Amino acid sequence: MRDNGLTRRSVLSGAAALLGGAAAGTTIPTAVAEPGTATAVPPGPVVRPGDPRYPDLMTGNNQRFVARPEYVKLITSTADAENAVRDAVRAGKRVSVRGGGHCFSDFVCNPEIEVILDVSAMTDVYYDERMRAFCVQSGARLTNVYEALYKGWHVTIPGGVCWSVGIAGHVAGGGYGLLSRAHGLTVDHLYAVEVVTVDERGGVRTVVATREADDPNRDLWWGHTGAGGGNFGVITRYWFRSPDAHDTDPADQLVSPPSTVLVSAVEFDWDELDQASFTRLVQNFGTWHERNADPGAATTAVSSLFNVSHRAHGSMGMFTQVDATAPNARRMLDDYLAAITEGVAARPRPAKAPIGELGKLPIDLGEPRELPWLQAARLVGTNNPTITDPTSRGVHKSAYLRKAFDDEQCAALYRGMTGEDFTNPDTMLVLLSFGGRVNAPERGATAHAQRDSAFKMCLQTFWNSAEDDDFHITWARETYRGMFAATGGVPVPGDHADGCYINYPDNDVAAPEFNRSGVPWQALYYRENYPRLQQVKKRWDPADHFRHALSIQPAR
Repeated sequence: MRDNGLTRRSVLSGAAALLGGAAAGTTIPTAVAEPGTATAVPPGPVVRPGDPRYPDLMTGNNQRFVARPEYVKLITSTADAENAVRDAVRAGKRVSVRGGGHCFSDFVCNPEIEVILDVSAMTDVYYDERMRAFCVQSGARLTNVYEALYKGWHVTIPGGVCWSVGIAGHVAGGGYGLLSRAHGLTVDHLYAVEVVTVDERGGVRTVVATREADDPNRDLWWGHTGAGGGNFGVITRYWFRSPDAHDTDPADQLVSPPSTVLVSAVEFDWDELDQASFTRLVQNFGTWHERNADPGAATTAVSSLFNVSHRAHGSMGMFTQVDATAPNARRMLDDYLAAITEGVAARPRPAKAPIGELGKLPIDLGEPRELPWLQAARLVGTNNPTITDPTSRGVHKSAYLRKAFDDEQCAALYRGMTGEDFTNPDTMLVLLSFGGRVNAPERGATAHAQRDSAFKMCLQTFWNSAEDDDFHITWARETYRGMFAATGGVPVPGDHADGCYINYPDNDVAAPEFNRSGVPWQALYYRENYPRLQQVKKRWDPADHFRHALSIQPAR
């Protein structure tokens, strides 16, 4: 294992000490120290069928997908991960890797999986003086990362909203959030990644890859800037440092979030919306983002989540955040809200109901309020009971958009959201702000290829009974296919759309009965970056030990 000689100042302690036990009959190897530390980290337990913990570890956040592995290995350190991979490879076992458990598809949990490698106990966040970067272990959850970075050094990464999302998969797929229009994607600030890899002979080793131009392992870093998780090995640590950081002060190495933000939450009553008003409202959102997608736009301080909920929900809600320290912040927010509601008969009112997957807000934000940034992040990040319901089942379909939806797309969406035979209130099209600084890098600078989009969407619905799977999945398929009927049922890259988001994976796009575009699914997720990703795969996982339904295939 590579020793990096790290100097460690831990802010958040991991859960490793709580996981020192093992299932009956399991041999526990000697505890080892993490690189650069003198502290021994006990290896995590091996959980097998019959262990009372096993049922909780067979699945993730989406109960549609269940595995029945021979065992689940809870990993507590890089050395533990390396040993776990070596054991599985020697035994010829099919493995998958789990961090936060928020995968929307069956990448981690499916009947073919024999061993789940679970890194969720690895949660440390600290400043690494030698790397001059912030180190985050791969099991950390987003809210814990934000709190550690902000409280310790007044910095952050521009990541997602949901508190319980694991950092490993989120970053690997090109994570984004409410600060991304101003600061880019999480991968735009990724300096290095530590990965346990397997070579063509089954040899297991741990590799640290950086973005440095002369790093011989740089291609492995690049592969973790948008390919998604579960492709090249087991991620154990990330290091973050902004590309324009040159000082040695930790507080200058990453993005500083605004000290305060203006937040607004409004809803539109479905009873006041006919098809014309619905269409205008949805198109207004797209048009504003289309006009403000440039990296240099003054409005990069504005970011919004618009939950176009099903009529059964009663209303559609929109949460908007603006950097309160930006010049003319209140004017930008007022202008944004005016643009979204222009020509719409339904008038916005203070949000009283849950806003899609966000729960009912505890405060009235009909009149915008200025809040400390971390408080605002907690307000939305810890208040999403629909998507974090541990008993729920869901289906999710994504797209990047360059332009507002046209009339035909809005008509298909309106049919899906008003049909009398479908009345699930936990159904929504989430429209999410994109563009701005996200669009600054060149398309090939990272594996994340969508660098000129204006906004993105996630069509999703949630339910609790397996008996209702076909009903809900069919609804999602028909609505999505209708929205992209002009391009074979999927968002083919072109003037209006730019493919799909790998962190909202959808196995349907790889099936000819649902993707009739003639465009392969790899082009939808990775555009022209896919052949390069295949070369990365060939070098670092040539035997395809780490694979799933939409994984990168090694180049031949």
